[in-house]
Amino acid sequence: MRTRRPFLVLSPAAITAATLTLTVAVESQQELSFDVYRTEVEPIFIAPRGGHGPSVSPCATCHISSGTPLKLAPLREREDGSVYWTEVESRRNFSVVSRLVVPGQPERSRLLLKALATQAGGTPFHVGGKFFSSQADPEWQTMAAWVAAASTPVDLEDQKIASPPLDFEFFRSCVQQIFQNKREGRMECVHCHSGGGRGFARSIPDGRSYWNLEESRQNFRIVERYIEPGYPLRSRFLTHPLAPEEGGDPYHGGGRRWFSQSDPEWRMLSEWVRGEDPMCRVG
Repeated sequence: MRTRRPFLVLSPAAITAATLTLTVAVESQQELSFDVYRTEVEPIFIAPRGGHGPSVSPCATCHISSGTPLKLAPLREREDGSVYWTEVESRRNFSVVSRLVVPGQPERSRLLLKALATQAGGTPFHVGGKFFSSQADPEWQTMAAWVAAASTPVDLEDQKIASPPLDFEFFRSCVQQIFQNKREGRMECVHCHSGGGRGFARSIPDGRSYWNLEESRQNFRIVERYIEPGYPLRSRFLTHPLAPEEGGDPYHGGGRRWFSQSDPEWRMLSEWVRGEDPMCRVG
């Protein structure tokens, strides 16, 4: 049985102080700059890299045609062969790119970590290869400065003072059930995610129907790559199978498992990512 937490009663003076604090916080926020993005950051996506293939093709080569969260608008071409985006297209790109950064925190921003060498603090894997061998790279520094100049917006439903740890036991006992659960007209996660770099639902040996402790830990380590603790809508684990009109990614090879953020299963996962204590709701 769950115990109810006591209500916190604030005095009028405390309420006034809290209101003043929130007002100052809102006024001191600095949004991501579109002008800096368009003049300094966006050109990095079309900068020549000296060849074709991982680490040597411009970012836009893959991110215009692929279904990744960094889905850029098609390029236009001038008579001299140079390429560009119109301001309207750049604003659309800006909206997409903004979802891949944590304002004020370059070190937690996926945009900066995917193409950064692992030994320099980057993510373990990037299909397009690693463009930056060090955080001292001038292009990396340009993006980092753009992100660092902003601050995380105050959002009463999403803001967290500190990133909560992900509950492994809840993942093991409940979240993993999703990987085997079939929804009508959709494929189970285990069909596509049983192996490879995105194999968070590894194949289960014959004779068993569920993952053991060590296999669960392996799955958990991979899932962690796609979660920003405290921020469900910055966590690809929650946005990739979510309908785009509800804040999901533009494309997911396995189709959409959730068509609304009101889906009980999606809400359960968002509570888990926020560090809350959700009831297990699968299917």
